[in-house]
Amino acid sequence: MKRIIPVFLLLVFWSGLQPARAELTIEITSGTEGALPIAVVPFAWNGPGTPPEDVAEIVAADLARSGQFAPLPRADMLSRPARPEDIRYRDWRAVGVDNLVIGRIVPREGGGYTVEFRLFDVFRGRQLTGYSFPTSGERLRETAHRVADIVYETLTGERGAFRTWIAYVTVTGSGDERRYSLQVADSDGYNPRTVLRSRQPLMSPSWSPDARRLAYVSFEQETAEVYVQELATGQRRKVASYQGINGAPSWSPDGRQLALTLSQDGNAEIYILSLDSGRLRRLTRHPAIDTEPAWAPDGRSLVFTSDRGGSPQLYRLAVDGGRPERLTFEGGYNASADFAPDGERLALLHRDGRGNYRVAVQDLERGMLTLVSEGRLDESPSFAPNGRMILYATEAGGRGVLAAASVDGRVGQRLRLQEGEVREPAWSPFLE
Repeated sequence: MKRIIPVFLLLVFWSGLQPARAELTIEITSGTEGALPIAVVPFAWNGPGTPPEDVAEIVAADLARSGQFAPLPRADMLSRPARPEDIRYRDWRAVGVDNLVIGRIVPREGGGYTVEFRLFDVFRGRQLTGYSFPTSGERLRETAHRVADIVYETLTGERGAFRTWIAYVTVTGSGDERRYSLQVADSDGYNPRTVLRSRQPLMSPSWSPDARRLAYVSFEQETAEVYVQELATGQRRKVASYQGINGAPSWSPDGRQLALTLSQDGNAEIYILSLDSGRLRRLTRHPAIDTEPAWAPDGRSLVFTSDRGGSPQLYRLAVDGGRPERLTFEGGYNASADFAPDGERLALLHRDGRGNYRVAVQDLERGMLTLVSEGRLDESPSFAPNGRMILYATEAGGRGVLAAASVDGRVGQRLRLQEGEVREPAWSPFLE
């Protein structure tokens, strides 16, 4: 079995955040035919009582959410091996399983645990990979997500994005009791933490490239202002409070600049703000409304929404200036772009022929547009850091929920709170 050294996965960040009361509940609404059959056997427990977390269940749930795997129900397992020598490959071939995950959780002297796992190819009868992780009770879920990431990458060749975070805004109450909360949770909706609570709207959370900070728009002073907040300490600073609109922050890939929408000169335009010097540079100059900038992964251009052509469409502009290039032509409304990590696709909001606002993916080289959501009022699409899924806000049962879809639209899931609404999602970068 291969071993890796302990990895301190940004645990300190959670110390600056307050636990939230409500977790998001995930409902898988559609899946992919031909998903890879896999069995994740309950991990053996070498301690008293029951383990603090069901690591195998978390791993299986992660793999199922991806739409790439179909985990075998535990009731259909003919055996539950914990060691390689206990595996009877014929049992797993009989139930149609291609790959098998086994493992164990061992309490460590002095506190904490060691989580071990192995991944096997059932038909070849050999181990594909295996790791051992020292961890703590508080980090068992994180460790389970890490196991799922390794299994996913080993079998698909693509990096997994289970050990990542999502940011979103919750809204509860009504009238004078209406409350807004900016929260951060694991990618599966567990372990929510509150970044900020407010009686006034909070909008447009945006992750820094190192996942250490969030930029967002707050109306706490009854006017739009942009803040940058450190997750580890909770410290924040106001970076944009100009006359008029201050909105839609987007981080540059190097984390040193923000693209913003400002109207300090009388019209909504795109600006670039240096976070080190505070220097502000205007990028667009047009009587139309220019808004919602999204920085390209290579840092050399931005995509933004503008109605300069008569309807909201997406345009690309070099950060050094020049003439904007129109990117979208299908339909009368295309907005709210987010770049895929490879820079080759955009997630966007598209109004279809029936007037529904749906999430779509556009291939930038071919110009092909693919609808991936099925809602009527979808909004705020955000790519997963591996580019396989898109998180967005929608409505279900008369209130705001989050949803996710694969980039081909074949896999869908919904994340909702038991009470209140959730909106404005943003998927974090990888947690290095």
